[in-house]
Amino acid sequence: MSEPMSRTLDMTPRRIVAELDRYIVGQADAKRAVAIALRNRWRRLQVDDGMREEISPKNIIMIGPTGVGKTEIARRLARMTRSPFIKVEASKYTEVGYVGRDVESMIRELMDLAVNMVQAEEKEAMGQKAGEATEERLLDLLLPGGRQASGSPAGPPDFEPAEARPRVDGTREKFRKMLHDGLLDDREVEVQVKEGGGQPVARIFTGIGLEDMEKNINDAMSQLFPKKTRPRRVKVREAWDLLLSEEASRLVDMDKVTAEAKARVEQHGLVFIDELDKVAGREGGRSGPDVSREGVQRDLLPLVEGSTVPTKYGPVKTDHILFIAAGAFHVAKPSDLIPELQGRFPIRVELAPLSKKDFVRILTEPENALTLQYQLLLGAEKVDLEFTPEAVEVLADLACQVNETNENIGARRLSTIMEKLLDEVSFEAPDISPTKISVTPDYVRSRLGDLVENSDLTRYIL
Repeated sequence: MSEPMSRTLDMTPRRIVAELDRYIVGQADAKRAVAIALRNRWRRLQVDDGMREEISPKNIIMIGPTGVGKTEIARRLARMTRSPFIKVEASKYTEVGYVGRDVESMIRELMDLAVNMVQAEEKEAMGQKAGEATEERLLDLLLPGGRQASGSPAGPPDFEPAEARPRVDGTREKFRKMLHDGLLDDREVEVQVKEGGGQPVARIFTGIGLEDMEKNINDAMSQLFPKKTRPRRVKVREAWDLLLSEEASRLVDMDKVTAEAKARVEQHGLVFIDELDKVAGREGGRSGPDVSREGVQRDLLPLVEGSTVPTKYGPVKTDHILFIAAGAFHVAKPSDLIPELQGRFPIRVELAPLSKKDFVRILTEPENALTLQYQLLLGAEKVDLEFTPEAVEVLADLACQVNETNENIGARRLSTIMEKLLDEVSFEAPDISPTKISVTPDYVRSRLGDLVENSDLTRYIL
């Protein structure tokens, strides 16, 4: 396990909640539930090996309307702990035997994400070595009679250590200093780059629910028939990026990456299953598009209980992956799920609808508050945007009104209202800068008042 990840896993529940509070307003019960679940992962690692495998994660169901923070809590939790994370919609899956995606594909996608995550970390760790190798290859290109820079991941055929290369009259060191000082950035060199892949080899499987098979076949074909390279003349600054990426990839041990990614998925993976209420309920003789809802639940059951899923990186066990499910459950209820699946989600938390007070806090308190985002965006155009506290109150009140008279989409309504409020400023910013604009209650009402009062316009615009 990487050191940064091990440091985040020992966070106390109180600290986890405090971190979530930086970005998410309210929903204390849900934050406490995920904080305890995360801390239990650390506690499990302290248990003797014999009992460690017997302790399974306590999966969670979040119940609440859209836009109240269910997805954001799970996403922030994964980002905080650097855990492999994937968000899926239960309604996109069908039971085995029907056209569509099978539920095991979520684990394969999670493994793909984990491999990319660990590979990126390893490339960053190899940054210094890759930079040194890239510098030597660029000098080879820049010096008179220099070699060509190959695009092969294994490095050029005549690749030599830096100390083995000739240094004629100190010319190499002079070029090195010029390269460091940026004096050669605009000089052109010729590098060998890989040609982009054409159409996938195995397109025959598309549309019949075999996306994973198609992907695996294409991966195998690409290894049997590696991409060709072609010469390309680029400036030194662009050549640096191309060669640095190639050198970093060459230095990364993919066997080590795969082993680490698999360990992270199996021990610290997080799967967020949204719209679980869409597959709740029994068939009861119904037919049509809902015919496989209970089948999807039964296919989910082995994953949540703990099973082994074959992937292109080898078998992956799901016994200790944390599953967080969510849904509005307006029509169906958690009790409409099959009993076996209910038993695998022992923790249930209800997220409260957002009030005007919550909207005010969402607009001002989080570190990524919407008002701050727009201030920074327009600040790039030298437009100083200021929101008065009274204007924020009016914005929150209007958002509540629109949610009450139309579909309640929670905090997402604020984004719609803010875009409409600042539409004119955003368009004219380059022409009126530098300037200062103060958003007051009158400013808000002049641009949104008529829209909110006109129910027909509200339905289509806000």
